[in-house]
Amino acid sequence: MHPNPIYRKEGRDRNLAFARDTGFGVLAINGAEGPLMAHVPFILNAAGDLAELHLVRSNPIARALKTPQPVRLAVTGADSYVSPDWYGIEDQVPTWNYVAVHLTGTLELPPAEELPDLLARQSAVYEARLAPKTPWKLDKMTPEARDKMLRMIVPCQLRVTGIDGTWKLGQNKDAAVRLAAAEQMAAHGFGTDPAVMVALMRGA
Repeated sequence: MHPNPIYRKEGRDRNLAFARDTGFGVLAINGAEGPLMAHVPFILNAAGDLAELHLVRSNPIARALKTPQPVRLAVTGADSYVSPDWYGIEDQVPTWNYVAVHLTGTLELPPAEELPDLLARQSAVYEARLAPKTPWKLDKMTPEARDKMLRMIVPCQLRVTGIDGTWKLGQNKDAAVRLAAAEQMAAHGFGTDPAVMVALMRGA
C-alpha cells in the first residue's frame, strides 16, 4: 500500500465493493524459504469479513494450512503509466497510477464436505455476470469427472480482519493538472484498463 494518506481516503464500503466486484487476486503467505503466492478467484460475503476460495490440493499454500495461517489477498484493478510531460508543469517525474485493495486475515481449511457447495456458489456468482447465458452448474459434469475434480482441490476460508485500499489517481496534483494528465492518458496510456483509470482520475 502506498504510504501517502491522500491516496488512502476511500472508505471501507468502496474498498470492499471493489474487491467483491473484481473477484480475483494474489494470495500470499509466509513460507519457510520466502513468500508463497497463488492467483485465486474468490467470493466475498456481504459483511466483508469472509472471503471463500479454493486451491489445488498440491499448492504449497494448501499444504501449509495444517493450521490456520496469516495471509494477505491483494486485489488489483486499473492502472496506467503517467508521463511527467502530461501534466503541463515543470519538475515532474514518471509515475504509475493504480487501484489496489488488500484483505488481510487468517486462512483456514473448512471441512472438505463444504467444497461442492462452495464451488456451486462461486460458479453461480461468476456465471450470473454472463446473463442471459444459461448458467453453468456442477451437475453438467459427469459424476466421474466431478468426483475426480473434487479430489484435486480443497476449500479455503479467509477470515478478514483488515482492509487497506490505495486509489492512486493523481490526487496530489491540482485538478487542472490531473485532468490534463487524464486527457493524455486517454490517448496514449498503457497498463491494465487505462480507460478505466482515466475515468477514475476525472472523477477524483
